[in-house]
Amino acid sequence: EIPELQINFEPMELVEKVMSQGAMTPLQVKVAAGQLKGAVGFANKIKNEIAKIKFLRDVRIAEPVNYPSVKIDINRELAGQFGLDMQDITKALTIATSSTRFTNKNLWVDSKSGLVFQVQVQIPESDMQSLDNLKSLPLKAGQARPVLEDVATLRMSKEPAQVNRQGPNRYVTVLANVHQSDLGAASKAVKLAIKNAGEAPRGVIVKTEGLMKLLDDTLSGLQTGLLVAIVVIFLMLAAYYQSFAVSALILTVVPAVIGGSLLMLMAFGSTLNLQSYMGIIMSVGVSVSNAVLMVNQAEMNRVKHGMTSKLASFIAASSRLRPIIMTSLAMIAGMIPMASGMGEGGEQIAPLGQAVIGGLLFSTITVLLILPHLFTIIRNNSSRTSPSLDPDDPENKNYQINFHQQLKS
Repeated sequence: EIPELQINFEPMELVEKVMSQGAMTPLQVKVAAGQLKGAVGFANKIKNEIAKIKFLRDVRIAEPVNYPSVKIDINRELAGQFGLDMQDITKALTIATSSTRFTNKNLWVDSKSGLVFQVQVQIPESDMQSLDNLKSLPLKAGQARPVLEDVATLRMSKEPAQVNRQGPNRYVTVLANVHQSDLGAASKAVKLAIKNAGEAPRGVIVKTEGLMKLLDDTLSGLQTGLLVAIVVIFLMLAAYYQSFAVSALILTVVPAVIGGSLLMLMAFGSTLNLQSYMGIIMSVGVSVSNAVLMVNQAEMNRVKHGMTSKLASFIAASSRLRPIIMTSLAMIAGMIPMASGMGEGGEQIAPLGQAVIGGLLFSTITVLLILPHLFTIIRNNSSRTSPSLDPDDPENKNYQINFHQQLKS
């Protein structure tokens, strides 16, 4: 057995490597502080909490913070009595533990071949295997005394083998691999573990990196994109119908899309990830198109044919039933193979199809059954004339019929 041996595994997928900017594992938590001791202390707390998560493997701190070492305290006064200074002792230690190539570089050129060879002198490794061997190290060439033990105190210790810096702070990184789970669930569990580790001490900074950060940035971008898309659709509808109420009415299908997509993802055991967000955005586009089809027909029935809002909406729902259902069914049918997750790598894109199917099912029901009732309530006492100020608009109350007929004649 080898004490304190750590075996680490690193994924080899090139795409993941590029997307995570060279991160060693998908899950990385960087802990930084002004003093390395503070960063290591809180990083160990986070590591212990992350280790409790059942579907994570290889939980560790990347940097070797407890590397076996020999601490040498040199007595400068004793060294001076022997005619030694710090440079002499350091040079002797370097030669003993490495070789003369670090203190006195010597190159030999073969005159026949022209090749350059490095010549170095070093103590055999077999003679430097213990602390006692190091204590008996001669410090002056050709003299048995003084030895290192005469001018210094030696003891075994543990020191950081590597110190990483970011600006003025020193940091360590907690790593973990995902086993039989998705990155979204793992990222959520790691964030909860960081929270359970307690409040970070003053001056300690904790942030996630690797694919976790990429996932957070991507999902945040998709959320912003979905919100911007809804706002743009609302403004376009408001400009077309010249009514904020009608625009808001059409956008009532958006909650149905989101709710249906989430329920379908839960039914299949999928999570809200990059693919499912894309599916929701696709569903919003088709669902809003269906809602516009129904509301536009209902508004036409109410304004041009003089129907009540209730009659206009129900006739519009029945007359637009076939195109709305055919549009939704065609989209759903096309997504069934993707949602089933069949084929190699199918599980990765299955949430996209599942989100589209769930969103369209619920939004279609909303458009055909709920939207007519909402239209009846919102447009019950609304004017049949357009609020437009354009005198050439036939629906404008200031439109002069006789004047335009005279112009045509």
